[in-house]
Amino acid sequence: MSAAVLFGPRPAPGGGTLFRLWAPAAKSVDILAPRAFPMQAVGGGWYERVLSEAGPGTRYKFRIDGDTDVPDPASAFQPEDVLGPSEVIDHRYPWTHEDWRGRPWHEASILELHIGTLTPGGTFRAAIPELKAIADTGFTAIELMPLADSSGRWNWGYDGALWFAPDSAYGRPEDLKALIDAAHGLGLMVFLDVVYNHFGPEGNFLGRYAPSFFDAGAQTPWGAAIDYGVPEVRAFAVENVLHWLRDYRFDGLRLDAVHAIARRGEPSILQAISEAAGAFAAESGRHIHLVLENDDNNAALLDPLTDPPAGKYRAQWNDDYHHAWHVLLTGEHHGYYRDYAQEWLGHLARVLASGFAYQGEASIHRGRPRGEPSGHLPPTAFVSFLQNHDQIGNRARGGHRGRPRGAAARANAAADVSGRGLGRDQAVPVFL
Repeated sequence: MSAAVLFGPRPAPGGGTLFRLWAPAAKSVDILAPRAFPMQAVGGGWYERVLSEAGPGTRYKFRIDGDTDVPDPASAFQPEDVLGPSEVIDHRYPWTHEDWRGRPWHEASILELHIGTLTPGGTFRAAIPELKAIADTGFTAIELMPLADSSGRWNWGYDGALWFAPDSAYGRPEDLKALIDAAHGLGLMVFLDVVYNHFGPEGNFLGRYAPSFFDAGAQTPWGAAIDYGVPEVRAFAVENVLHWLRDYRFDGLRLDAVHAIARRGEPSILQAISEAAGAFAAESGRHIHLVLENDDNNAALLDPLTDPPAGKYRAQWNDDYHHAWHVLLTGEHHGYYRDYAQEWLGHLARVLASGFAYQGEASIHRGRPRGEPSGHLPPTAFVSFLQNHDQIGNRARGGHRGRPRGAAARANAAADVSGRGLGRDQAVPVFL
């Protein structure tokens, strides 16, 4: 937490705003606010400029080599979507529940929701009246699907191009803070789904002026892999984690599909993120919880009991739990479900008894061994669920397993629990 912040605008010591951009492939950079001001190269690919007249609300872009205008990759807000100007944001906020310190992990019962579909209004402010019904239902946490700004009005967030900017389709930064503050007042933790395995295609100009952000020799389903072996790239992700925890007071993050992070660096970016979040938790005195989605079933990454965890993660979304139940309830054997088709009862027994169904065995679907032994971990290391955004949103006709009512029915997906109120050797899923 004490490390210098590298990315994004900040107040300058003598007044005004200091703007910075890491653009190692650029010959020149200007800041447009709205007229052009040349920025100074200060070494290591960095460009800087203090604008004494710029403050909160100032809209700006960067001009690369005199011909390409781009948003700030660490933009705090994009009022005109990803191709528009960035806006300087003052993150000071009159928190009503500033004394909120969160809740211990074993109390977590999570409802995953999509801001755009929770209410007819589809905004942060419109979601606030729904929170009491969610809390009254028995949930102790909500998990917002990704908010990093992506192109257009309609999206579910997994192609965010500007990681620091909550999508303007749902409201302004202060509206998101109002939602989180209201949730805390009802005893609800608030988690955010974040995507560190790729950038969305539109609004991401890093390849133009910072191509070393990516390793062209490591391809992913979204193109060249983000290269976390580069110090500036690691700092970008770590600063993003702290941005959500510090400036918005999120209680934790769910890292999407970390198995798809092809260039993790040394030590792994996952370790760096956890250590930074742990240091923040210790310094702030807050409960901070990090959760993984990881198809590789790496049990060694999980530690739900140490507070704050040192380089590890509270829990993993347990896809094996979902898949075993899905095969039992529907008889579907397509795609990855074929791994559970022949021995569904054994897989179901194993996930209930020791966490993962695949703990090193060969996966027919993947064509390789998958997973690590997980029987030594307590139930709180696994977020178990019967449906989520993937198994609903990735299907042409949806596929809800049931019909919950009220606010839960308007959420995009139902997630699950970590054994609230139970002993270390027990866990109960939430069925919605």
